[in-house]
Amino acid sequence: MSSPTPSVTVQTSVPQDRLILVVYTAAIFTSALLLFSVQPLFTKMVVPRLGGSPAVWSVAMVFFQSLLLAGYAYAHVLMQTRSRVIPVAVHLALLVIALLTLPLSIAGGWGEPPAAGAAIWLLGLFAVSIGLPFFALAANNPMLQAWFVRTGHPDGPDPYFLYASSNIGSFLALLSYPVLLEPLFSLRTQNLIWTTLYGVLILLIAGCGVLLLRAPAAAVTAQRDDADVPAPAWALRLRWIFLAAVPSGLLIAVTAHISTDVAAAPLLWVLPLSLYLLTWVLVFQSRPLLPHTWMLALQPLAIAGVIVLLAVGGEQNLLLTLGGHQLCFFVIAMACHGELARTRPPAKYLTGFYVALSFGGMVGGLFAGLIAPYTFSWIAEYPVLIALAALCRPKMRERLPQWSRWTWLLLAALAVALLAPSWSSGRMFSWLDGHRVWVIGAVGVLSAALALGLNASRWKIAATVALALVLIRAFPADEGRVETVRSFFGVHKIVVTPGDRYHVLMHGTTIHGAEKFRNADGTPVAGRPEAITYYHRDGGIGQAIAAIRERKGAPLRVAVIGLGAGTLACASEPAEDWKFFEIDQTMVDTARDPKYFTYIRDCEPDLKPVIGDARLTFAKEPDGIYDLIIVDAYSSDAIPIHLATEEAMEIYKRKLAPQGAVAMHVSNRHLELSSVVVGIAEANDLKSWVFSEDSGRDNEYIFSTTVVVSAREEADVGAIASSDKWTLTEAEENQRVWTDDYSNVLGAVWRRLRDGEE
Repeated sequence: MSSPTPSVTVQTSVPQDRLILVVYTAAIFTSALLLFSVQPLFTKMVVPRLGGSPAVWSVAMVFFQSLLLAGYAYAHVLMQTRSRVIPVAVHLALLVIALLTLPLSIAGGWGEPPAAGAAIWLLGLFAVSIGLPFFALAANNPMLQAWFVRTGHPDGPDPYFLYASSNIGSFLALLSYPVLLEPLFSLRTQNLIWTTLYGVLILLIAGCGVLLLRAPAAAVTAQRDDADVPAPAWALRLRWIFLAAVPSGLLIAVTAHISTDVAAAPLLWVLPLSLYLLTWVLVFQSRPLLPHTWMLALQPLAIAGVIVLLAVGGEQNLLLTLGGHQLCFFVIAMACHGELARTRPPAKYLTGFYVALSFGGMVGGLFAGLIAPYTFSWIAEYPVLIALAALCRPKMRERLPQWSRWTWLLLAALAVALLAPSWSSGRMFSWLDGHRVWVIGAVGVLSAALALGLNASRWKIAATVALALVLIRAFPADEGRVETVRSFFGVHKIVVTPGDRYHVLMHGTTIHGAEKFRNADGTPVAGRPEAITYYHRDGGIGQAIAAIRERKGAPLRVAVIGLGAGTLACASEPAEDWKFFEIDQTMVDTARDPKYFTYIRDCEPDLKPVIGDARLTFAKEPDGIYDLIIVDAYSSDAIPIHLATEEAMEIYKRKLAPQGAVAMHVSNRHLELSSVVVGIAEANDLKSWVFSEDSGRDNEYIFSTTVVVSAREEADVGAIASSDKWTLTEAEENQRVWTDDYSNVLGAVWRRLRDGEE
């Protein structure tokens, strides 16, 4: 690690030094605490406008990283002045003006998110709503460190340890929000706590300013004595940007990968973000707990580990796969951030260094969070960034140059030998396909051997890694055929099983619909498609439809929130009016395409789904017209919370006909949601019946379901009220009702674990 340039240290009293250190550390810690707690808080406030998509998190990350850059740039410009008064006065004025815009609120006049360009719309909404207070917070870390240098404190020449304090605050904010704040407080209370803490921060920063202004004038003079220290070269600045961009993009990419292709569990995004923040804490410690040389040695092994994990696939061993991706990401991020810490400049150029870091973070976030979803049909950004991670290694002198000079030729020959068979279906292709994991793993190990054995150049290592990752795509692990479609709302896979028997729609590892195309003997399925998966006639949704239809004795008018593969289109009968509401246009296009699914073509060819977030679009429907409302809007295993609140149920109730019913599909591997629906229904004076039964026919794509039907009176649900498969259920007294102002995902996770259900 490079040592800071020596500078004159102004002698101050020991108590004064301690006071400066305590006040500045407290201010930086509190600022980081606010900075990272506002992200989940405001994102949760915005979700009712856009839906519960993981993409909202990605766009939010891009916004916060972009504004972080703006704040760092503002701090950099402001600290170019030699005056100590101007930066203190200007920044305190900015903080006070930002305080006047609090508590946090969503800006009015923005209407509904557009069907196209939702990401840009969301960025604008964030900017207008919380741009000023977040901008002021973003500037604090480099600003206060620069002030700390000018106080003449003995640690001033190397103030980067304060960056570790900042990230400890971020780390605690990230962990405390889902564990403490969300379960205990409503959004309104959280907002008031945050606003109060913002006011406390202003007092702390005012204290920092006073300590700066009271510092001896010689402290500033001593800093000016560093004027002869050369500025960092532009090549080094560009490398800082690259070193910051790769792990920032990887953070979003690995989160998208594990939540899409490995497991769809609530709060899963917390794990990689926690590790990301932890790396910043560790590398900027005065005495790093994990030496940088260790991390550089482990980085090629981590990259090879990701290659093997991607080759094996996501469902072989869930815990091992999740842990493996997280561990490899941690090592790679440690190596990148360690290089940043090793090449950090003297304190004189501190603010410029942080501008480069934030710009790199923004670039990585933009690539993985905004560009990739509109460019790739799968999570291609993950392997791309893994290959780029190899370029983050420092330059090293190659060992055995008489051998290493042949590396490029050997790599080219290896690429031709391994990739050429993928263009045919001959014997060599069959062998490679059958041994794909071993072959790809061997190429990954070769990349590590080049790095550790020969000290090969980073370009040779990156090329070898890229070859291994291309082989993963050339020889996919899935049986049958897989196609992917991607939008702002996530990646969906259409899996065609061997023999073209079933077409299966998946989001992550969760099946959202399937259609049987061929019988066991290989003959095509004839006639009207049969509703399967969660929608078969004997399941909860099928029984609810049959019971309401029998009770009415006339054609139904039905609203369905969530289209999926279009399976429920074939639950309709002649003369009935079924209307679908879907947030994702790509889902509509997929369900309409007969090469994927034929439910809509064969059962409702004139179907015209309403596009947009159903919380907004469904609220515009006339009151009192629907006999049945089916809520089946999922994004993998995470239900959009704003569709399962007391206010949402009030909308559903208002749209029901006098004897109508609401059926909510709450089958979930990770969350217990039945009690949530029962609670929000009871809060609206509705009675609820719960269906939960194991079909025992998963091998036929007929799945177990958990469904809650809510209605005003028992007579409204017909046969359901007397069926032994349905249980009339009351809300739990000690369980708080979910509202737009309060929800507790961790509690739903705990109840699922407590009940021991899958």
